Amino acid sequence: TYVDPLPRMIDPKTGRIHSSFRQTVAATGRLSSSDPNLQNIPVRTERGQQIRHAFIPSPGSKMLSADYSQIELRILAHMSQDPDLVGSFQRDEDVHQRTASEIFGVLPEKVDEQQRGVAKAINFGLMYGKTAFGLSSELGIPRKNAQEMIQRYFTRYSTVKKFLDSQIEIARKRGWTTTLLGRKRYLPEINSKNPAVRAGAERMAMNTPIQGTAADLIKLAMIHLDEELTRGGYQSKLIIQVHDELLLDCPDQEVKEVRVLVERVMEGALSLSVPLRVNTGLGKNWGDL
Repeated sequence: TYVDPLPRMIDPKTGRIHSSFRQTVAATGRLSSSDPNLQNIPVRTERGQQIRHAFIPSPGSKMLSADYSQIELRILAHMSQDPDLVGSFQRDEDVHQRTASEIFGVLPEKVDEQQRGVAKAINFGLMYGKTAFGLSSELGIPRKNAQEMIQRYFTRYSTVKKFLDSQIEIARKRGWTTTLLGRKRYLPEINSKNPAVRAGAERMAMNTPIQGTAADLIKLAMIHLDEELTRGGYQSKLIIQVHDELLLDCPDQEVKEVRVLVERVMEGALSLSVPLRVNTGLGKNWGDL
């Protein structure tokens, strides 16, 4: 998929690989990459890491990565205004640890990695409409246990439950859902008589406002970042966007300033009731990040 085709896609004039980024392929509004798809280079396997090591910055430069931290959960906190979730982010707590503490009934400092992993799966899964069956399959636990965990989660974060349910009802009445910034996604199947088709549309009604807002946010950040780099006369360039992460080709002498600039621009791209957080990293190649 990658090792054979990529070298043949090098542009003879620039000596680089140039992907195409499309705005109207992913239904949630995320940019998609094609010819080649650089958003899909494996990251978790050893072979994928080897492929990523082949992507290098310009001579005398570093690769700078900037990744939004838990952005969809932060957007969910803002849109639902759940006091516990909002409070967690405002206090800069480990949200997955806090959720695990609530679900398992233990003190936050007593939460182990397995419990935190379960809480993470629940935090991210439920905004995608994940069912007890789906959660039990993902975690390898009985469906009854998964159902109990979901019930405990929604008991604690009851405003999140009300918000997600309200998104389904709104979409059912209007036939469409919208992001925080007003971009619409039409869901004609939301009133389908076919239960499976209708359930799929209901999941989209819950998730699109959140994932779609995350897509809007990073596009805003890219526009503002490009303007700031141009205004400041920097040589650093934005080279790729992968979901919630931006990668820059950054000359060594600009690294310190641009790193601060990127964090400031991305964290200030949208004003929410919870703080936005960006994690940055430096590397001699993509695999180092």
